[in-house]
Amino acid sequence: MTSPRNPSMLVPPFSATGSSLRQISEDAFYVINEVVTKRLGHMPILKGDFHLLPMKVQRFVAEKAELMRPRGIYICDGTQHEADEIIDKLVERGMLSPLKAYENNFICRTDPKDVARVESKTWMVTPDKYQTVTHTAEGVEPIMGHWMPPESFGTELDSRFPGCMAGRIMYVVPFSMGPIGGPLSKIGIQLTDSNYVVLCMRIMTRVSPAVWDALGDHDYVRCIHSVGLPRPVRVKVVNHWPCNPERVIIAHRPAEREIWSFGSGYGGNSLLGKKCFALRIASNIARDEGWMAEHMLIMGVTNPEGHERFIVAAFPSACGKTNLAMLEPTVPGWKVRCVGDDIAWMKFGEDGQLYAINPENGFFGVAPGTSHKTNPMAMESFQKNSIFTNVAETVDGEYFWEGLEKEIKDPTVEMINWLGEKWRIGDPGRAAHPNSRFTAPASQCPIIHPDWESPHGVPIDAIIFGGRRPDGVPLVFETFSWLHGIFTGACLKSETTAAAEFTGKSIMHDPMAMRPFMGYNFGQYLQHWIDLSKTPEGHAPRKVPKIYHVNWFRLNKEGKFLWPGYGDNIRVIDWIIRRLDGDDSHALKTPIGYVPTQGSINMEGLPPVNWDELVSVPKEYWQEDAKEVRKFLESQVGIDLPAEIRHELDEQEKRIGAM
Repeated sequence: MTSPRNPSMLVPPFSATGSSLRQISEDAFYVINEVVTKRLGHMPILKGDFHLLPMKVQRFVAEKAELMRPRGIYICDGTQHEADEIIDKLVERGMLSPLKAYENNFICRTDPKDVARVESKTWMVTPDKYQTVTHTAEGVEPIMGHWMPPESFGTELDSRFPGCMAGRIMYVVPFSMGPIGGPLSKIGIQLTDSNYVVLCMRIMTRVSPAVWDALGDHDYVRCIHSVGLPRPVRVKVVNHWPCNPERVIIAHRPAEREIWSFGSGYGGNSLLGKKCFALRIASNIARDEGWMAEHMLIMGVTNPEGHERFIVAAFPSACGKTNLAMLEPTVPGWKVRCVGDDIAWMKFGEDGQLYAINPENGFFGVAPGTSHKTNPMAMESFQKNSIFTNVAETVDGEYFWEGLEKEIKDPTVEMINWLGEKWRIGDPGRAAHPNSRFTAPASQCPIIHPDWESPHGVPIDAIIFGGRRPDGVPLVFETFSWLHGIFTGACLKSETTAAAEFTGKSIMHDPMAMRPFMGYNFGQYLQHWIDLSKTPEGHAPRKVPKIYHVNWFRLNKEGKFLWPGYGDNIRVIDWIIRRLDGDDSHALKTPIGYVPTQGSINMEGLPPVNWDELVSVPKEYWQEDAKEVRKFLESQVGIDLPAEIRHELDEQEKRIGAM
């Protein structure tokens, strides 16, 4: 078996894991074609015409097929007919079950050991350690990125991937992040032995034969995924969900634009177009090409006068990004339309304006807590053509999870919980896993923006950072400048959530909401943000958006939320937009930024709110926070911290000290 550590042995003299061919001679073409055909041998092509694929893709597929030894190759076309065929097989096998109360909705349960992103087993592979991580203080483990040297990466792959698809089908999934052929879009090819992944990638990305035409001379991101359980299987498969949780690895080679994932079939571990491509690899491409790949929602907000503004917002996972992206305003006359709920790719245009696209095609949302009260538009988005993972199913064929107790028709109804056990409301345990998910087409969202698939993107006026901060942090503040806004994003913190393998509640640093998704040295990432504000010679001046910080989650002494949140968050967006429009009369300067003055936020129709506490900036709290932030930046970023951000740190400390 050929070693993935020695890819040059596969199709000499070209690298299986290196950059794809850009130009080759006619003679070289026929040599490669002959070798590729030989490598495939008698491996059947179960669907599609292999020889109609671009030569560089043929070579990629053949090399990995020789390595992983599937029983056949299936070239996906993303059609509904294809999806129906796969769904029928999975229903017959028992992995999927139809939710009979809806149209074309299905439910599945995973192995309980495979339920979340596995950050501790997620790696960036670069020759130089400090391409990936910062120069942390001695003895301090970096929290923004895990580095693996290429030699170790080769050893890890050698011990996993040879023969890993034996007895399984290797699906070839051509997909576009962003509208196919768009100027900000990028192409990926995922190889996977999971048909569940094929179905979810079809929802979450644009899978189509048109990708082959759009590829042309462009490079593409190579995504290699296996559940890590070749046949014949010698272990018990739980819930018809093949995986190998003890051997999980998710490794990225940014220079080679390559992702290798093994052992997990779940979420961001296996849907490689999502966090792996759209953030970790894309942030590297963005740095090289002069744009931004960020963990941000994109929303259009229209005021009662009919003027629309576009806003992006970065919150850590499960902190309300989807809720805000699909906000249903409680204040008459306001309208919100969703462009994207999770990831934004942004680039300054020739006119100096920042534009954003949503590179995704669907929503992969956390189910628990989602309801018609918290997010009615999300609920409407997954009434058909959606997949639910690790939620409960009632005997009536409806989904259920924590947060739907007041919406269920019969509170006494029997259901099967995410563990496959009989369960009723009030029984011990949970109906759904805390990180259970819905996967739904974005096009089904009732308030999807008409320009959500515009190849050129929408113009961004404001950037919002936010997290779960129970103490000390005001409802909203505007930063003093682009640099102060970058500093504020770098200091972002939030309570941990169920999206990763952490347990319990603690306040964790999550800079720019990118901590788990950082694709390269965080200090260089901050410098990239700084550099993007500089206008290139001969271009229109760049108009950087204003930057804000919000906190819907501040608690009073009794542990109750001070702010109602949800649809009432439009009142905060209203204040932000008025600030964008030049209203300087309703803001109070504090050491951390401008907060609203009393009466400047529309409170009509709300129950009593403790305004003074809600927007207060307690000196003692912020003095302690400043000390902790300095310790964090010095220990975690060290000499990689840009001088401009160090200056913002010093100046904010002085302002807090002078309170």
